[in-house]
Amino acid sequence: MFDFFKKDKPPVADAAKNTVTTGESKAETPEASKSWGERLKQSLSKTRKQLGNQLASLFGGGKIDAEVYEELEAILITSDVGVNATKNLLADIKNRVKAQSLDDTVQLKAALKEAMSDLLTPLQKPLNTHLEQGASSHKPFVIMLAGVNGAGKTTTIGKLAHAFQAEGKSVLIAAGDTFRAAAREQLQIWGERNNVHVVSQTSGDAAAVMFDAINSAIAKNIDIVLADTAGRLPTQMHLMEEIAKVKRVMNKALPGAPHEVLLVLDANTGQNAVTQVKTFDDALGVTGLVLSKLDGTAKGGVIAAIAEARPIPIRYIGIGEAIDDLRPFNASEFIDAMID
Repeated sequence: MFDFFKKDKPPVADAAKNTVTTGESKAETPEASKSWGERLKQSLSKTRKQLGNQLASLFGGGKIDAEVYEELEAILITSDVGVNATKNLLADIKNRVKAQSLDDTVQLKAALKEAMSDLLTPLQKPLNTHLEQGASSHKPFVIMLAGVNGAGKTTTIGKLAHAFQAEGKSVLIAAGDTFRAAAREQLQIWGERNNVHVVSQTSGDAAAVMFDAINSAIAKNIDIVLADTAGRLPTQMHLMEEIAKVKRVMNKALPGAPHEVLLVLDANTGQNAVTQVKTFDDALGVTGLVLSKLDGTAKGGVIAAIAEARPIPIRYIGIGEAIDDLRPFNASEFIDAMID
């Protein structure tokens, strides 16, 4: 995973490559000239190549029969859609075929996209930090980030901080991954070079970090608190209990906090991502997902598996290493990038 918190280069400029955050001019790279849709299609190249070749053959014309459905089932499962999601998608498609009197495989592509849209569109709910809602607003708006080690939490925090600052909001980072020194160092470097205050400790007490960070944000009138947490495996139940304790301490520091619990998932983990969603949701009450590392090797079908197993809103998807390669999830764009 590209590390844009390298010490020998400014983290934001190094990550962005095509993005300027210091006000200096910089020549635009070929990557920067591409639209978000083009970059999304490129990042889903593995899924597109597999689906594109197989679906082109399957939807090339001919009678819709049991053999066609069996082939479509195999294609979806091997694209990380998952067994249960595939089963329900096929049932939906068959209903559409019957209701619309479809009889040629050319027509199946539209039916597949419609079924995928019905499954994924409910997950398209952008994060609303509620800073503009008057008396009902939360300030600071506290976002707790969780996930296994290597999922991309630290990088996601950097990109989110950049995005919120671009909206004119002030940001504070709580370096709550007290078990991994590198995580604290990365966040400190990013904060120092981009004028973002980072609250951290070396004592290993993550709950104390969160308490101090929230109180500091209140005192400084900060808009957004991004709270990092230590990586946890779903099987480490005693450690999952510790992170749940951290969440309770945040609520003591500011009633109602955290206002968002984001689970960062590595798209390359396939069906294991579904297990992570279930376990972290059971322990923390996850309110949003970030699907990271859709960088050309991951299979995007896992989103459908997640939608089937635990339909939690997908707030963002990350498609690459540039600072602006984290965007709100759009179901229609994602489906087009996978299938067209």
